[in-house]
Amino acid sequence: MFKKGTKLYSIVFNKCPKCHEGDFMKEKNILKLHKAFQMHEKCSNCGLKYTIEPSFFYGAMYVNYALTVGLSIITFTIATLFFNLNLLQSFIPIVVVLVLTVPITIRLSRIIWINIFIKYQKNIPETIQNEQ
Repeated sequence: MFKKGTKLYSIVFNKCPKCHEGDFMKEKNILKLHKAFQMHEKCSNCGLKYTIEPSFFYGAMYVNYALTVGLSIITFTIATLFFNLNLLQSFIPIVVVLVLTVPITIRLSRIIWINIFIKYQKNIPETIQNEQ
C-alpha cells in the first residue's frame, strides 16, 4: 500500500512525486508552524522544479476544500452520534478540528495537487539529475 512508486507513498512520506527520494517540504515537523508550509524549490535528488508554473499551487485550494469538508462531515457525525449534540452545538467541535488541522490539510493538499500532475519515474537518467 505504501510501496515506493505509488502516489500514496509520495503523499504520506512527503517525497518528490517524480523520484520518491527528495523531500517535498523543508520541515518534517508540522508543529513548527513558522516553517511548516515552506517547500523546497526543487527536488534535491532529481531536480524537479516543484512550482511548475506561477501560481501552480492555487489549485491545491480545491483539494484543501475537499479535505476540510471531509473532516467537517466526520466531526459532525461523531458529535451528533456519540455526544448527542444538535446542529448548532456541533459547529464548535467542527471549528476546533478545522483550526487544529490547518497545518496538516495545507501540506497534504499541496502534495496531493502536485501528485495529480507528476508521475513517478523509476529510472531517471543521471544526465537529467546532474543538469538540474
